[in-house]
Amino acid sequence: MQGSSLSEVYYRPIDAAIRWAGLFRFRDDILAAVKSRSLPVTLDCPRCNELRLYTDRIYDAIFHGELPYGLNGITINDESLWDSPDLTVRHVDLKRWMLRTYPEQRPTFLFSRHERITHPVITLETGHALLVEREALKSQLEQCRHQLHQLQEQQKKQGAPNLNCTPCPLSDRAEITYLNIIGTMLALMLGRTPSGAPYSSFNSQDAIISALIAHHGNLMGVTERTLQAKFAQARRRLQAANH
Repeated sequence: MQGSSLSEVYYRPIDAAIRWAGLFRFRDDILAAVKSRSLPVTLDCPRCNELRLYTDRIYDAIFHGELPYGLNGITINDESLWDSPDLTVRHVDLKRWMLRTYPEQRPTFLFSRHERITHPVITLETGHALLVEREALKSQLEQCRHQLHQLQEQQKKQGAPNLNCTPCPLSDRAEITYLNIIGTMLALMLGRTPSGAPYSSFNSQDAIISALIAHHGNLMGVTERTLQAKFAQARRRLQAANH
């Protein structure tokens, strides 16, 4: 029987509204109480106000030519069908209309689980917040670059280190701290915002290493072999800390 499955080829407006409101398990009780296009003033079901709103939205789209409709799944532009109990809207038309008009809505009868997971909806407010967050991160990154430049200039003024001096060994705590810093900086530079925008222009670890060698290859330890080893240690340390 048409309407007995959650997803169908076409729906009556009330059937589509029931699914949109997530009330499919109450479908038989709702349909028994609905005798016309307008829902009764009192309706014994949860979220009846949402059901009424969604029904009105669908009919409003039909009346204003935004949502194609027809008879028993066949598209017909005939206003005499507006009050017919056999008026229907096709699944594909309803999905297209919802994407355009209510993009934040992803009801399960129209959208697969894959569509709901891989294409999350970004509202205007969320998008603005993500842009603010991105600008803040860019500002922090620029400050870090400025501080690094100042430290490099200070080191140049103090002169090159005495290579005959034996460096003091790092404590375990200090080494973990440095590895954590390196690991989180790598994750940030290669990461993306929730909206998919990259935090930096680097798209791989090799690109970061190449840039470091190109700009600071004269510094002790800034070699491809050393950087690959330290970065690998930092990633392993970060993964272990996050589990």
